[in-house]
Amino acid sequence: MKKFGISVRSIEYLIGIFATLCLSLVVFIYAAQEPLRIALAQEAQMYADLDDAMTLYAENCVVCHGLSGEGIGSTPALNNIAIRSYDYDALYKIVERGLYSTAMPAWSLNDGGPLSEYQINELVTLIQFGNWNETQDRVVNLGLAPLVPFTSDPDPSILESIQSLDGNDLLVRGVRIYAVECVACHGPDGLGTSFAPPLNDPIILTTSKDELRRVILNGVSGTLMAPWRNRFNDEDINSLITLLTSWDTVPVGVIPAPEQAIVVTEESLELGSELYTRNCARCHGPEGQGTQRAPSLNVKGFLVDNTDAAMQQIITLGVPGTSMPAWVDRMTEVEIQAIVGYIRAWEASAPEVAEPARGGGRWWQPDGSAPQGGGSGGGPPWMRNANENLQWNVPFPGGDSNLKIHSQSDRTDR
Repeated sequence: MKKFGISVRSIEYLIGIFATLCLSLVVFIYAAQEPLRIALAQEAQMYADLDDAMTLYAENCVVCHGLSGEGIGSTPALNNIAIRSYDYDALYKIVERGLYSTAMPAWSLNDGGPLSEYQINELVTLIQFGNWNETQDRVVNLGLAPLVPFTSDPDPSILESIQSLDGNDLLVRGVRIYAVECVACHGPDGLGTSFAPPLNDPIILTTSKDELRRVILNGVSGTLMAPWRNRFNDEDINSLITLLTSWDTVPVGVIPAPEQAIVVTEESLELGSELYTRNCARCHGPEGQGTQRAPSLNVKGFLVDNTDAAMQQIITLGVPGTSMPAWVDRMTEVEIQAIVGYIRAWEASAPEVAEPARGGGRWWQPDGSAPQGGGSGGGPPWMRNANENLQWNVPFPGGDSNLKIHSQSDRTDR
């Protein structure tokens, strides 16, 4: 049968040819876009791997390789062109099996470490393609930034007094080794950090020397405690064991705490702002300018005179004899550090003289007695008398650092 002079079969052929051409065009377009699709999928997977790797780095590597892969002491930097250009297999093997004659332990599950093959692959991807500024932010936001020195300088006067006693050469050597190799994880004076437990502890004092030697030589599987058998000789190990079993005879402050600034990020500043507004602004003013209840924090004198460590300590433990409470049971260490970082951010624009805000409630003594007179609403002693030059001096364990919160008259005289 024909229609308009064209047979039905011919129409069917034409439709089939047209459909085939359309299908071929679709296949061609898909094939042409397939490399791009694969590349985009691989890129998305790499970003996902890098995101996981930054967390792995914060949890396992930062204490030795630094916040942004800059390297610490004899530990090599990861954030450099030479390391990035390493062959993938070479980097994978180093992370997997460790590096002989160094403090780099094996991280593979098969070699006693905590990481799977895929996690090691993610870390290698970070080394080769990662953004180290973003990695530093991740470390800080997770609250894993070390706030202790990676190395410390022992107090020379205390070392001299130890060395003057007969038979203490090993102890002095142990202090020096600890200050270089161990303080990053175990903290000043062996008091521990968020990375590792204290060594200045009664349990360690009663641990046998053979057990201490075994731990130092072989490390502790599944933790950051690496084996040191290829780093320390017998005399080094004997010196460290002497220190570990003699902490009770070592004067406080021989391995001092640092005065290291808290690292901040946009996220930590936002958290600090929120926490300050919620918990601190009523007494210290919404912009830290001080009120009748508490002195100014946003003033040059305070911010210049006090380190981040001092501010963190005072927020943590409070100020005895005043209305400044201890926040250790109400905030985490990360939250307290966020507040310190937020307060420190005022320093660049802080005024020379504070102008305390009005209001904020009346000054009440810590014992709950009635407010003392003077002025329209009373006020703490250091703000009621402009002729007084008062400050909080809060001693810190193991050192001479004091937190100094100046009176209005003291700041005016500056």
